[in-house]
Amino acid sequence: MSDRAAKGSPTLEDVAREAGVSRATVSRVINGIRNVDPSIQDVVRRAIAATGYVPNRAARSLVTRRAGSVALVVSGAGEDDGDGPEAPFRGQVLADPFFGRISSGVVGFLRQRGMHPLLMLADSTDARKQVVSYLRQGHADGALLVSIHARDPLPEMLVGAGLPCVLFARPPQPVPISYVDVAHRDGGRLAADHLVERGCQHIATISGPLDVLASQDRLAGFRDALARHGHPYVPCEEGNFTLESGERAMAALLAQHPEVDGLFVANDLMAQGALHVLREAGRRVPEDVAVVGFDDSSAATSARPPLTTVRQPIEEMAAEMTRLLLDRIDQPDRRLTSVIFEPTLVQRQSA
Repeated sequence: MSDRAAKGSPTLEDVAREAGVSRATVSRVINGIRNVDPSIQDVVRRAIAATGYVPNRAARSLVTRRAGSVALVVSGAGEDDGDGPEAPFRGQVLADPFFGRISSGVVGFLRQRGMHPLLMLADSTDARKQVVSYLRQGHADGALLVSIHARDPLPEMLVGAGLPCVLFARPPQPVPISYVDVAHRDGGRLAADHLVERGCQHIATISGPLDVLASQDRLAGFRDALARHGHPYVPCEEGNFTLESGERAMAALLAQHPEVDGLFVANDLMAQGALHVLREAGRRVPEDVAVVGFDDSSAATSARPPLTTVRQPIEEMAAEMTRLLLDRIDQPDRRLTSVIFEPTLVQRQSA
C-alpha cells in the first residue's frame, strides 16, 4: 500500500504539494475561477490526476453557491401539456445529427473544466415551467438554450426570471439575450452561386419550416442570390427538417416542376430524403439534378452520392455558446453579445 493510500483519500494539500503551488491556487482551479494562468491550471490538473484527488462537489457548492453544472435545454413550440407531442419531439431531437453535434461541442468544452451538461427537453407549457423552476432552485447554474420555433416563449421566460442563459441561433423576437449563430443568408447565397456556376437553369428549393428564422434566412439568401443571377422565380416546397419531409417535398416538386435540374435543400436530412425520391424517379445526381444541402452533418457523408453542402461549424458554435454562458455565470453584469460564424461550401459528389 502506498503512503498516500495509507493516509486515506488525497486532499487539497496533497494536490498543492504535487503541483508545487499553494492550496488556495488549487482551490481556485477546482472552483473554476478564471484568474489563474492557463499553464498553472494545467499543472494543477495533472497533479489532480496524479494524486487521484476527487473534489467534494457538495462541499464545494456550499462555498461557491453553485451547482457546478449547466442545463442544455432543447425547446419546441408545443402548447399541449399532454403526452401527444412529447414522443415525436423527443425522437426528432435524438435522431437529428444537428442536435448531436451541438451536444458534442458543449460536452467537449465543459469536460475541459470538469463539468457536464444536464439535458432537458421542453416540449410543452409545463415542461418549460419545470425548466425555469429547476434553474431557479439552483440545480444548474445556467442554461444553454436551443430553441426550435419562433413562437417559443422560453427565451423570454428565462430572461424574465433573471437566469443566466445563452441562445443557439438569433432570437426571432427582440430579447435581451446573448446568442451564437451562423450567417444563414450567406449560406443560401453560397448554394445559389454554386448551382448557377454548374450551369443549372431550372432551380428549386426545399425550405425548412418557415416559422423558423434560420429557414427564412436561408431561403431569402438563396432567392436573393438567384435573382442577382437572373432567376426571378424559385419554386419552393416547405419541409420540417426530417428525412420524410424531404421525400414529400421532392415528390411534390417533381410533380409540379419535372424540368428541375438544380436543388438547394435547407438541411442535409431533407436532402437525403430528396435523393431517395430522385433515385426512384430515375433522375441521376448530379448529372440530371445537382443537389446542395445545408449543415455538413453525418447525413451529408452517408448520403449516396455524398452531399455537397453548406457547412455551419456547429461544434465550434456550441463551444462558443458554452464559453459565453460560463462568462456570464462568473460575471453577471457582463454585457450581452452575439457571435456570428461564417458558413462555407463543402463540395462532394452531389453537385
